[in-house]
Amino acid sequence: MEGADEGAADRVVDSKDMQQQSKALDKLTDRVEDRQLDSTRVQEAMASIAASAEADRNAMRLREKELAAVKINAADVDIIASELELDKKVAERTLREHKGDAVAAVCYLLR
Repeated sequence: MEGADEGAADRVVDSKDMQQQSKALDKLTDRVEDRQLDSTRVQEAMASIAASAEADRNAMRLREKELAAVKINAADVDIIASELELDKKVAERTLREHKGDAVAAVCYLLR
């Protein structure tokens, strides 16, 4: 009978070891699944960032086209640049942003 008790005790120990190994394996596979989910989230976030950046670039191109279409007086650019001691590019850009209105551009630059 003692042999039967030892066999039963071994089975209990083996059963506990199997349960522990099973739990360890479950934890390992859970981490792998979490990493896969995180990878998917990262890819989605990167795609969203790329789409947002592309939209920003398109908006900037559109804005530059709008500004290029504004007619400005070259004399106004020269006067603003010389009187306010600015680069002509800055004076021209500000004048275009204010739709060619020299007074509004100067007021903006003096703030």
